[in-house]
Amino acid sequence: MSPANRVDLWRATIFHTPRSPFHNDGALVALPDGGLATERGRIVGCGDFNEVRKAHPDATQHDLRGGFLLPGFIDTHTHYPQGRILGGLGYSLLDWLDQLALPEEAKLADVSYATVLAREFAETLASHGTTTALVFGSHFTGATAALFRAAAERGLRIFSGLVLSDRHLRPELHQSPEAAYRDSKALIDCFHGKQRLGYAVTPRFALSASEGILEVCQSLLRETSGLRFQTHINEQRGEIARVLEVFPWAKDYLAVYERFDLIGQRAVLAHNVHATQDELTRLAVGGASIAHCPCSNASLGSGIFPMRRHLEAGVHFSLGSDSGGGTGFGMLKEGLQAYLLQRLATSDLVLSAEQLLYLATRAGAEALSIEEETGDFTLGKSADFVYLRATNGSPLAAVLDHTDEPQRKLAALFTLAGAESVRNTWVEGQLVFWNEPAP
Repeated sequence: MSPANRVDLWRATIFHTPRSPFHNDGALVALPDGGLATERGRIVGCGDFNEVRKAHPDATQHDLRGGFLLPGFIDTHTHYPQGRILGGLGYSLLDWLDQLALPEEAKLADVSYATVLAREFAETLASHGTTTALVFGSHFTGATAALFRAAAERGLRIFSGLVLSDRHLRPELHQSPEAAYRDSKALIDCFHGKQRLGYAVTPRFALSASEGILEVCQSLLRETSGLRFQTHINEQRGEIARVLEVFPWAKDYLAVYERFDLIGQRAVLAHNVHATQDELTRLAVGGASIAHCPCSNASLGSGIFPMRRHLEAGVHFSLGSDSGGGTGFGMLKEGLQAYLLQRLATSDLVLSAEQLLYLATRAGAEALSIEEETGDFTLGKSADFVYLRATNGSPLAAVLDHTDEPQRKLAALFTLAGAESVRNTWVEGQLVFWNEPAP
């Protein structure tokens, strides 16, 4: 962290999207020779380097030319227990849960194991340029606490919570509604609103949550202000059919959550691949967001996210990595996969580089209702940013060396950059990951 009274001025090519490029022309701000000024963890200047330097003549300068400054990535759906099961190809959702995900998640009953995993998870997020994440915690209170502590140690902005289930999973992953309420309240009291942490009420999905568990979720949200809500919806057709079997009164998947007043501005539902038109209409009215997880949707064979239908219905969406169900933690990769799948969709929606950047940054902040705090480089916001630079001799370096067009450069980052291109990551002006000496 810089001294409290010091202004730092970072010089690099800068990209950010202060507005949605889905609804605004010219939403991308591209600064080929940009300057980003930060003070006390906040952004105090962003624009052409010479103009920002004139405004802050005494700033400590950091020359990062040859690389790119982007807002920190925001992952709106990931699972901390699943980092060690990546690469499980060839499964459907429910088979993947039974054979890979849930056996691994049962291991987190061991707090020492969970603590190591939590630190690995936090470091992995930071090393991929992710500064904010909405995270499924663990079914175990001690393991979920370990995640919050690891995120605080690393300096990340994390929303998470105890995963609640009482049926249709391994028995050791079940809680009674009474225990779910008690343990969730304890975690809320300990971590919610502390440092950069927030609590998210987290039933795993409707299939594994009885009405008693969903009533607990309702109570928790009513009793403490500022909580988020996260779960899954409409991921695969077989899952949907089973949900309607265990909730025979529900006309569709969304109706299960609506019955308990769980759908609102701070609700983020993962996937929604097979939504009905009526569900989309109700999601838009309720103000909930969808976490689109394109790598996971492809890897598990869930289907292609109906992005155009979401746009036309007015349903907000952002990106999520879905970690073990997907193919890793990189939000650049998720952006590329979103582009590729929409190219194959019958909607004929061709995503632009600026739309991919928005989905990986500002859209996530909007989903979490923190767009006044982070997501772009508007003055006064938190200094959350990532420095990307191509490795020498790489295909990315070759492309960047032979184009001057900003959109082309940004598209190349989404196409070719990975974790190896993430050199440094900052949250609120604090360096939380460094792949080279700190600038």
